[in-house]
Amino acid sequence: MQYSNESLDRQKKIQDLKNAGVICYANHFHGKQDITNIIQKQDQAKEGKSLMETGASGDFRTAGRLILHRSMGKLVFSKIIDHSGEIQLCFQRDKVIFNTGNPTFCHPGPRSGVSEKGDPERDPETSSGGQLVNSLTIDGEEKTAHKIAEKYCQMGDYIGVVGDLFFTKHGELTLFVKEFQILSKAVRPLPEKFHGVSDQETLYRKRYLDMISNEETYNRMKLRSKFLKVLRDFYHENEFIEIETPVLGNSASGAAAKPFITHHNDYDEDMFLRISPETNLKKATVGRFERVVEFAKDFRNEGSDPSHMQEFTMIEHYAAWWNFEDNMDFTEKMFAFIFDAIPELNPCIKVKDKKGVEKQVDFSKKWERIDYIEGVKKACGIDVSKYDAKGEKELREKIKSAGYSWEGIDKQATATLIDYLYKKVLRPNITGPAFVYNYPKTMQPLARANDANPDIVEQFQVVVNGWEIIKAYSELVDPKLQAENFDAQSDALERGDEEATSPDDDFVLAMEYAMPPQSGWGMGIDRVFSLLTEQENLRDVVLFPLMKSQKNGEQ
Repeated sequence: MQYSNESLDRQKKIQDLKNAGVICYANHFHGKQDITNIIQKQDQAKEGKSLMETGASGDFRTAGRLILHRSMGKLVFSKIIDHSGEIQLCFQRDKVIFNTGNPTFCHPGPRSGVSEKGDPERDPETSSGGQLVNSLTIDGEEKTAHKIAEKYCQMGDYIGVVGDLFFTKHGELTLFVKEFQILSKAVRPLPEKFHGVSDQETLYRKRYLDMISNEETYNRMKLRSKFLKVLRDFYHENEFIEIETPVLGNSASGAAAKPFITHHNDYDEDMFLRISPETNLKKATVGRFERVVEFAKDFRNEGSDPSHMQEFTMIEHYAAWWNFEDNMDFTEKMFAFIFDAIPELNPCIKVKDKKGVEKQVDFSKKWERIDYIEGVKKACGIDVSKYDAKGEKELREKIKSAGYSWEGIDKQATATLIDYLYKKVLRPNITGPAFVYNYPKTMQPLARANDANPDIVEQFQVVVNGWEIIKAYSELVDPKLQAENFDAQSDALERGDEEATSPDDDFVLAMEYAMPPQSGWGMGIDRVFSLLTEQENLRDVVLFPLMKSQKNGEQ
């Protein structure tokens, strides 16, 4: 790795401190109080003049990263930040002592009256056990604690401090430091002297720097955690059981997508990273579970753009005794619960479609319901319900004659052709939130056909200004029909349709032991959360998004 001159200087200071007996990378800092909690106790602030005359008694103990650091004669002013907030620090010459962090430290100079056994008055629950000193010989020169704070505490370092609160003459709440300790030295400086990270590539590759300098990013990532917790709370209140299913599998089934393939050395056979946990979740319902949910990592080896990632987080659930209409009602209740539990999220948001056209979407209103087959027919004149798995050639010609085409159209089977046509002519025109339902039977091999009209399946998707955020359907639980659908998809795979669903004999076997009637539901966490927080790129709501590796300085 390459280092700047500043980084090389930092490394020298670290070595000088180590040579002087200082622990530069501590193994703990017990008793740390959150900065926000300290700020809430500002009524305990003392007179600044009194502190500067007598020093602090040590009412508060906290730690954080240095984000500002400046010297003003006998005073050093700094700011530290932790997970909850930031606070200003004040180090005054002759009123501050340094904690070496080293319990075995021995120094011939003055050490604030501390014996080699340590300070008997220090609380063992909060003390680091390191020796306290007024000064220290570093690189052959005697450095006071104040000078160590000034010259050896640098932007980006983690430090621990003990002190009392006071207000400066400018009215800023400040911690007057009695004692400080270096907890972790930064070798590299923060970007642009902490003015922030603006390069998009750096934002994604070094998210930790983004969160240090950009409060908005940090709060968004915290909000995502809260969002997931609220969803789990909702499922718990509705008597769902959260389970885990395998990420590696013998087949790539559960959704129409190109899988990632890896090799299992011990079994000496190829395996697939799951594209959906669907089949395993449904097998769990065979084993007596009636309502199951999984917060799953899924993988699809497809194109990458601001609205798609190959690795993403999904929620899928399956509820016995429900049909797809029950899941429609459940979905609206879920979003009402989310907005009620998370006031930071506004139910009325601005959403840009894939062409950048912005529309206002109101999740608090009654959600629209749109017939898929009728909507496509109205948009382009093609009745997609007329075409089964054997009608792909005729459908392809019909699509082309209507003036539509796209990459890969000549290899796609009927289901994929219909899906691409819908995304071309109908989906971009839906503002939503809207339930799109009544899909052609050939579109979804795992869905259940409608009893009144066997040419359509009981399925819906939730669409928000052109974005699909939820898919659900009444499940097919007839093992004979399921096997036939898998066979048709297998033929499509052999003809080169990489997004066709792979057969899954184990799944059919489980169905033959009887699977209860049920409805399944799936939602992409990344996409939904990006929409609700008005982010245009899924990577802006993912902590560490997958990026192409950098080789030989390539970007």
